[in-house]
Amino acid sequence: MLLIVGCGDVGLRVTRLVAGRWRVLALTSSAERLGALRAAGAVPLRGDLDRPQTLARLAGLADLVLHLAPPAAYGARDARTAHLIGALSRSPRLRRLVYGSTSGVYGDCAGARVDETRALRPATARAQRRVDAERRLRVFGRGSGARVTLLRIPGIYALDRPGGDPRERLARGTPVLRAEDDVYTSHIHADDLARACVAALRRGLPQRAVNVADDSELRMGAYFDLAADLHALPRPSRISRDEAAARLSPLQMSFLGESRRLVNRRMKEELRVRLEHPEVGAGLRASPD
Repeated sequence: MLLIVGCGDVGLRVTRLVAGRWRVLALTSSAERLGALRAAGAVPLRGDLDRPQTLARLAGLADLVLHLAPPAAYGARDARTAHLIGALSRSPRLRRLVYGSTSGVYGDCAGARVDETRALRPATARAQRRVDAERRLRVFGRGSGARVTLLRIPGIYALDRPGGDPRERLARGTPVLRAEDDVYTSHIHADDLARACVAALRRGLPQRAVNVADDSELRMGAYFDLAADLHALPRPSRISRDEAAARLSPLQMSFLGESRRLVNRRMKEELRVRLEHPEVGAGLRASPD
């Protein structure tokens, strides 16, 4: 039995992938989500990661856990993951736990290719919370005997993913950095990420980090130029880093301060994931309009 914690867009894709093979439970704190979870084939469980007293029933329910819930929006620690671990620590049957982390744990790598052995240097509070969650989960795995896999995930895209359709940003006219200031960003199609989650639940090595990314090596501006060209939209304007600091939000600027290219060898060799969308051009062409 699989328990999905944080069953949003990717969790629903996972649910559909394993339909008929695994029974899926989905933790939710929202009554409005119950219908969508049932429609996807999951059994909803009411619980709130910010209220640990609501999580007691999780102990002993599932032998597989997929943890996709984000940390809270403040602090350097991930109390939500701590509360989940507290509930799962009473489970005698848990065998595997997969956590959806972020490639932001590496910080700025000046455009270098980055594998999972690179030292973690989170540059933002949200990345620090992810590092805290990874540390807690590794300790939990070693102590409980559960196999914990940490998936380090870059930008998730798909034209049918809320917030993951590059056409939304193009329609807003948000500028990108000029070539000499631009940063490398990695990507993964939402369907390939869901398949990587299932592969990790089956084959993930104990207490192991895995980069989940496609084979593209694009700067951010080139990504949005490609999306614009594929869908007959105007390319975004190019501005300097100083101009961007004056026009964009601090959150947007934080993504423009980190440049790296993820190496996905472990994903392919250890998890044996075969990408359906090995580069973003294929993914954007294949996504539904």
